[in-house]
Amino acid sequence: MARRCDLTGKRRLVGNRVSHSNVKTKRAQQPNLQMKRVYDPEIGKTIKLKLSTSAIRTLDKIGSLSKFLRKYSHLYK
Repeated sequence: MARRCDLTGKRRLVGNRVSHSNVKTKRAQQPNLQMKRVYDPEIGKTIKLKLSTSAIRTLDKIGSLSKFLRKYSHLYK
């Protein structure tokens, strides 16, 4: 299973770890993903999603999954 947020599409960032002697080695920063059951009152179902913690906070702020998808529809084209 991919380490990717189901709503926002966040995935790992790749960069270099730079030592004091300026030696560069590859490193990856993983997103903080959590399994979350989200209830959507408009469709009346509970959906299990793998979400980043920032997406969970945004869902809590907006209120429902349907509202989130309408507001951030530009992410899904």
